[in-house]
Amino acid sequence: MLAAMSASPLPSRSPGDACARSSGDACPGALRLHRADDGALARIRIPGGVLTPRQAEALGQAAERLGDSELHLTSRGNVQLRGLAPDCGAELAGLLDEAGLLPSRRHERVRNVVASPLSGLDGLGTTDVRPWLTALDRLLCGSDSATALSGRFLFALDDGRGDVDALGADLTLLGHGDGGALLRIGDGDAVLRVPAADGPRAALIAAEAFLDSARDTGAWRVKDLPDGTAAALPAEVVRRLRQADIAVTPARRPRPPEALPPVPGPVPGGLHGAALSVGVPLGRLDPAQWRLLSSAGELRLTPWRGVVVTGIGSDRAGSLLSGLTRAGLITGPDSPWAGVGACIGQPGCAKSLADVRAEAGAAVGPAGRLPVYWSGCERRCGHPRGEWIDVVATPDGHRISHVRGDLTTATATVRDDPVDLAAAVAAARGART
Repeated sequence: MLAAMSASPLPSRSPGDACARSSGDACPGALRLHRADDGALARIRIPGGVLTPRQAEALGQAAERLGDSELHLTSRGNVQLRGLAPDCGAELAGLLDEAGLLPSRRHERVRNVVASPLSGLDGLGTTDVRPWLTALDRLLCGSDSATALSGRFLFALDDGRGDVDALGADLTLLGHGDGGALLRIGDGDAVLRVPAADGPRAALIAAEAFLDSARDTGAWRVKDLPDGTAAALPAEVVRRLRQADIAVTPARRPRPPEALPPVPGPVPGGLHGAALSVGVPLGRLDPAQWRLLSSAGELRLTPWRGVVVTGIGSDRAGSLLSGLTRAGLITGPDSPWAGVGACIGQPGCAKSLADVRAEAGAAVGPAGRLPVYWSGCERRCGHPRGEWIDVVATPDGHRISHVRGDLTTATATVRDDPVDLAAAVAAARGART
């Protein structure tokens, strides 16, 4: 039965909660394993989500040999391995190092970089961000000061289409129609125009300025800075850019309100051979699915827990698409799984109040107009941005909210009945028209 409908702000942690540093940065990495209820967890940072076939094969081997055999995609285009033995760290590091996935052990947790996954493939956007990605990762790994960045700090490289600009990164580098680049600091509309060739260096300088500004504030991310410190940061970045002989001009560009993932299916354009965009139900890939993807070409893991496969021979694209569909992946926008996401839930997380992945699977029906995200507790780890249906397990049932930005427009609570829950979620999502 539904509780009374109401309008209310979206529950979230405050900046003060987010930046309280009673201990060091506890974000897991490839070398720092996190103990979860289903075993140890490793988070492997993959800048831009780009994996060569050899690197993808190494990750699959690590998952099968050391973990639960599955690869779990994150909302930052990274990979998590779960169910690991607590003493597997040295073997895992060796596998990753041999595949070129650990270019700097000191920096492995700060290589948080998302990038427009279709950049250079479909002819949209104004800038191919791949050279930026290579340059920024090299600069990060070569910077001693960058090791102080938190595992939560996020860079975004947007080719101008606005997809990853909408994700709310700490520092966003955007392609611009005049051949230059725009650097956004935090969430505001203010940007700094810099030469495109200097974009990655400008992003690193801005990150170093943040670290100096954040000293003694406890801030992990730009949004955690006290108001006065945050307001002064852009001017400090401008000063440092000019000191580094980088031409910079303040400008304005509104941040897009919603991040739109690539549409599942063949990528139009074919500028560098055929490419396919594939969604992954609940971001979880079994060994057979991963082998099928990793043997097809270079992979670009997306911040929407999907994969873009590139460099496919045009004679193979059709058969590969059919094989991916048979394997249970999302290869078209009308898939029932399109737009459905969930946190790990029970039994993997001790804080979760429900097995939300199983519940999401039981509630899958016709594709809805709005995406839906299931969370096992109020932390709502990995939830999307923009507009979506928010389903949160609570002691009283499941709270279903329609979220737009930072506000909810309606809230209802459904008692723990699978039929009622599925019906309520389907109604909230709305049918596609």
